[in-house]
Amino acid sequence: MINEELLIKLGITAILGLIIGIERELKKKPVGLKTSLVISIASCLLTIVSIESAYTFSGDEEVNITMDPLRLAAQIVSGIGFLGAGVILHKGNDTISGLTTAAIIWGAAGVGIAVGAGFYVEATMGVILIIVSVELLPFILKWTGPSHFRQKEIYIKILLSKPEYGKKLLEDLKADGVVIERVRLKDTKEKFHLVELNASIPIKQSVMELYSSLSVMKDVEGVEIESR
Repeated sequence: MINEELLIKLGITAILGLIIGIERELKKKPVGLKTSLVISIASCLLTIVSIESAYTFSGDEEVNITMDPLRLAAQIVSGIGFLGAGVILHKGNDTISGLTTAAIIWGAAGVGIAVGAGFYVEATMGVILIIVSVELLPFILKWTGPSHFRQKEIYIKILLSKPEYGKKLLEDLKADGVVIERVRLKDTKEKFHLVELNASIPIKQSVMELYSSLSVMKDVEGVEIESR
């Protein structure tokens, strides 16, 4: 016999998972539409199985069986942690990416569990708050929050022919509005001197303009800029 309520739960989960997935898909993130759908639907299905099994196999008058209706669903939370760990990347320039995507994975699983347990309104509100937090809130903070919210992070690699020009280079960058957070210096096999900078610039400042100004500086042999 088909249980219409269970089908409705899966349908609602699919819609909410779709909304979360579209947000990631539009940003070209590793976890996109398909992954979010699979996670949310599978979490909902496992929650349904966990709850229904607790009542289906509850025993009888002769055999007393006590089951936790959410025991199986509880394992989803820890299991999703392994999946989330797979999208967190540690880059060579000492930066970590993928934390938001990992949190979205965990959130999609939470939405599936909530719908599977029958908390439709709470799950829907949760998705709305997730989207607002990820999309709308950063935009508002960029224009109304502290100044560091109006900065974008960049990673700069500069090859110098003479090491003594490094000090002048940093002074010129600061004059151009670049906030330097970390400096790393090392020599290369080609007898050049590599300067690596973790820095930030105003959102309105063009990365291409900064690249052009660095390229024509004295004793600069090569420039690479990565915008995060």
